[in-house]
Amino acid sequence: MEQDSKYEYKMKSDQQAPEDRGHLVGIIFFILGLGTLLPWNFFMTATKYFENRLDTSEWSNGTVVTSREYYFTNWMTLLSQLPLLLFTLLNSFLYQRLSEKVRIGGSLVFILLLFILTAVLVTVAMEKDTFFSVTMATIWFINSFGAVLQGSLFGLVGLLPQKYSAVFMSGQGLAGTFAAVAMLLAIYSEVDNRSAALGYFITPCVGTLITLMSYVLLPHIIWVMAFCVTFVFTVTLSVFPAVTVDVQSAFKGRWQMYFTPVCCFLAFNIMDWFGRTITSVLQWPPKESRFFPALVVARVVFIPLLMMCNVQKRTNMPVLFPHDAVFVLIMVLFSVSSGYFVCLSMSYAPQLVEPKDAERAGALMTFFLALGLSLGAALSFPLRTLV
Repeated sequence: MEQDSKYEYKMKSDQQAPEDRGHLVGIIFFILGLGTLLPWNFFMTATKYFENRLDTSEWSNGTVVTSREYYFTNWMTLLSQLPLLLFTLLNSFLYQRLSEKVRIGGSLVFILLLFILTAVLVTVAMEKDTFFSVTMATIWFINSFGAVLQGSLFGLVGLLPQKYSAVFMSGQGLAGTFAAVAMLLAIYSEVDNRSAALGYFITPCVGTLITLMSYVLLPHIIWVMAFCVTFVFTVTLSVFPAVTVDVQSAFKGRWQMYFTPVCCFLAFNIMDWFGRTITSVLQWPPKESRFFPALVVARVVFIPLLMMCNVQKRTNMPVLFPHDAVFVLIMVLFSVSSGYFVCLSMSYAPQLVEPKDAERAGALMTFFLALGLSLGAALSFPLRTLV
């Protein structure tokens, strides 16, 4: 009898599987899996950074004397795994009192805030004891929220066919690789330790933000176009012109006078116009495709790319792309994709509703367009500070 009920439940779960055109649902669960293990992997991979900040070694009479040993790795491991145990158990009670949205969305928001705090602390001079205490508290809380997040997502993915569990676990498996690659890029940048650490900890901030947006998007795929137009303008206005206007040419002479007007403003406006115009002959991906929002979200990569161009009056991030040609190439792709996806989003939205609601959908899209502009403008302040 029990086996029959399990079989019926499984059949019901398979029948209620979400329609996954373009594999968007699978992509979202992969990103959610990646996001659940970002905290542990990023702190673990950055062990050397923390040990260097907590190093109390001094030369005395020709020998190295350590006034205090913090045993950072030991404490980090304990304060990561202990809350995982406690809050995974607690989560079995929380699901009865807190909704799934509060547990998952709230955990992602707090993890994002704690990663931002960790990135900010890179630039703040602190006493070693204070830094150790704050870092340990951050590790405890970030893993506590991570445990609630992971348990809630396992419960959610358990309601779906097995393939989504496999995709979710695959995302978790990639989290360590993601952190290791971020560390290698920070080392390869050949900048001072503080700048490398700042760039390193900005990466999980972006990753967690994408994870949060993916979760918000999951139950509202009927709102794809509203999300897309908001996200496109958020990304665009977050770095243009606040960051791009401060990029300077690597070449001396009169060209520097023309560099910003030509390579920043003229290039953006012409390519943005081209991106909008080309939609009259090319509409890809189609409006029903779930690949469309995935490409829109992928535009977030332009933020760190432009921040690592030759932006002057910088104090934190390294310059990885000093050459003018690289900046122009990034600007071309950045502006063409901005105009293209905005135009498609605005034109697709009225086509996805009943004819009687088309006018209302167009007016509503204007609101989300303005929302994206406002969010991008607000985001430009902290992003410019981080450069």
